[in-house]
Amino acid sequence: MKIVLTGSLGRIGKPLTQSLVKRGHSVIVISSQSERQKDIEAIGAKAAIGSMKDLDFLTLTFKDADVVYLMISWDAIGNIFDNTIDFPAEFDQIANNYKQAIEQVGIKKVVYLSSVGAHTSKGVGSLSVYNIVENSMNQLPNDVSIKFMRPVAFYTNIFRFMQSIKTDREILQSYGGEQKEPWVSPLDIADVIVDEIELPFESRTVRYIASDEVSPNEVASILGEAIGIRELKWSIVAPEKLLGDVVTSGMNDWIANGFIEMQAAQESGILYEDFYKNKPLLGKVKMTDFANEFALVYNQ
Repeated sequence: MKIVLTGSLGRIGKPLTQSLVKRGHSVIVISSQSERQKDIEAIGAKAAIGSMKDLDFLTLTFKDADVVYLMISWDAIGNIFDNTIDFPAEFDQIANNYKQAIEQVGIKKVVYLSSVGAHTSKGVGSLSVYNIVENSMNQLPNDVSIKFMRPVAFYTNIFRFMQSIKTDREILQSYGGEQKEPWVSPLDIADVIVDEIELPFESRTVRYIASDEVSPNEVASILGEAIGIRELKWSIVAPEKLLGDVVTSGMNDWIANGFIEMQAAQESGILYEDFYKNKPLLGKVKMTDFANEFALVYNQ
């Protein structure tokens, strides 16, 4: 099949591209960075250099594709420390570009990388943008089949805790404790997407993706063991204090408030309501596997 992938060669995009090429598909990878072209071509795919905000570029690139895999990168929109960016509006614009390009070209098979929390627009913080995008994509004609992929929190988000682990030997968040929550490896996400691309398409479907279920305290224990800091703790701070800290750091106000609301949804379980109603089989990469990867970076 001819498959167009957005997302360049990121944590999901690279293993996804490698797997699809290995399986004999003709793959086009969209990237906004021209320096990525040689890396894309080295894998055996074709590079299409352009912007998700450029409708003409998308329409040309999607032409004759059997399947398009769509995602919206926060980094591609802009810096989360830039208060001039309206992130929901930017997500909506890119979603509309995707939708128009699909309609103009006549694409009938779409895989969209959404997120846990996309089942609602209320109480899930910044993840509400995925509900906006799914609603927009659902406005496509009924003969366009869409597979919505909803991964949970990425293991790689834990790299954000690196500095506080090094300086304070603790992870500071506004929730914590012994309640397990799902995590996912980008490698498991890529494997699921490959499977879904090759499986039959029919109407609109949702698939959640997770690799492991681990509590905040277990995360600290597993990481601490891997890096040799067995006293590492996951500490809870007041939401108001954490919000003040991230706002003071210069984070975009919408992102900062959404971050705190998302953590409240994690603690209450609202974020995972639909996930547990449609719980998937867990993937092969466990938190202990990621901890070894984290330790390599930590010890550099």
